[in-house]
Amino acid sequence: MDLLEAKEIQVGIAVAIVAVVATAAYLYTSKKTKVGSIDPENFKEFKLVKRTQLSHNVAKFRFELPTPTSVLGLPIGQHISCRGKDSQGEEVIKPYTPTTLDTDVGHFELVIKMYPQGRMSHHFREMREGDYMAVRGPKGRFKYQPGQVRAFGMLAGGSGITPMFQVARAILENPKDNTQVHLIYANVTYDDILLKEELEELEAKYPGRFQVYYVLNQPPEEWTGGVGFVSKEMIQAHCPAPASDIKILRCGPPPMNKAMAGHLDALGYSSEMQFQF
Repeated sequence: MDLLEAKEIQVGIAVAIVAVVATAAYLYTSKKTKVGSIDPENFKEFKLVKRTQLSHNVAKFRFELPTPTSVLGLPIGQHISCRGKDSQGEEVIKPYTPTTLDTDVGHFELVIKMYPQGRMSHHFREMREGDYMAVRGPKGRFKYQPGQVRAFGMLAGGSGITPMFQVARAILENPKDNTQVHLIYANVTYDDILLKEELEELEAKYPGRFQVYYVLNQPPEEWTGGVGFVSKEMIQAHCPAPASDIKILRCGPPPMNKAMAGHLDALGYSSEMQFQF
């Protein structure tokens, strides 16, 4: 072996070592940035940095994470528990699903509908920018892997849209995930529809992969969507038919969840094809 060959081998080894070290460093930092900011056992405090009123009883709350590159660390379709105080000063804990994903670094957001008699609604109604919210998580039975089903049907009512929106966003924004999403979203009035702009944006951005059918109990004039309550016929028309590679998700008020379970059973969807948040 001449001197030139020896030098070439040394250079090659050095380059390989540098490449291995660089890859290891990348993997380490990638893993590091993905460490979540929440704890499933203990509550942690997060600062409210922006409150945006969306309607008379709905607001979007943006909470700051520890650093600008921090992630919440919430698996797709799972939720967090928020702790606050009701109008009597009593502690209350309630689950909520953020509308943000871990691709939204440095913060997380909650879209909250505040009910007049809601105990946790009182806490959110009183929150001002600079206040802190105690949060624990993640929690939930839903586990999602890209491509685990061919299509999702989603039956949402009122604020039950938040876990559906989170799952839909995660699916649609993943270039390696080709899952179809069909959403039926029910409300009382047009003004009750949450995240309408965001849902329309997803429809426009992912035509053919994401469809929304709105149902209103008290629709305005010239309404072209569904009217009344979600029916078996609506599910047949706007959700994937029963099959081993589909799943129907539902999240809404208890009476709606019960009615939807009855409709799905009658239409031939097995228990394995259904999931209730």
